[in-house]
Amino acid sequence: MLRDKKPALLLVDLQKGLDETAYYGGNRNNPNAETNAAKLLQRWRELGLPIFHVRHSSQHSDSPLHASQPGFAFKAEVLPLEGEPIITKDVNSAFIGTDLKERLDQAGIQDLVIAGLTTNHCVSTTTRMAGNLGYQTYLISDATAAFDSVGIHGEHYPADLIHLTTLASLKDEFAEIKETTELLAML
Repeated sequence: MLRDKKPALLLVDLQKGLDETAYYGGNRNNPNAETNAAKLLQRWRELGLPIFHVRHSSQHSDSPLHASQPGFAFKAEVLPLEGEPIITKDVNSAFIGTDLKERLDQAGIQDLVIAGLTTNHCVSTTTRMAGNLGYQTYLISDATAAFDSVGIHGEHYPADLIHLTTLASLKDEFAEIKETTELLAML
């Protein structure tokens, strides 16, 4: 069972500022992403498995994720408990400019389960780095989401397409893609 490997749960950028959909491109897919992330978090807590809450600290003062903004706060359904590590980053990867890798290595963690926002930005970058660093990585497809995007020629790409193509790019090369129920059944 996966729980015997003591996998760490990385919850990436589940912050209030990402509710400001207009700032990030408009429409967002997968409205249940936070609910599914909360289910994972609850199970990790029940099993006493390692949890890391990752938050983005934007360097742009007008960003909803700037440390001075209310959107910097974690969403209510995934609030860290006392003693649960918080990793603060200012780039897309949770591994750059943080001590995440050192903490994982010190704890002997080799398996990571990743959920959070957004699929094509910080979740993708963190997942790619986790795979490249040699971690057995599971990305939870229904516990992450994307926003609509505008292409290089001004074309519109819907959030579902962005989400699914990002998952397809990560599949097997960087991570195993699972849904919340599949991953919970593996524990």
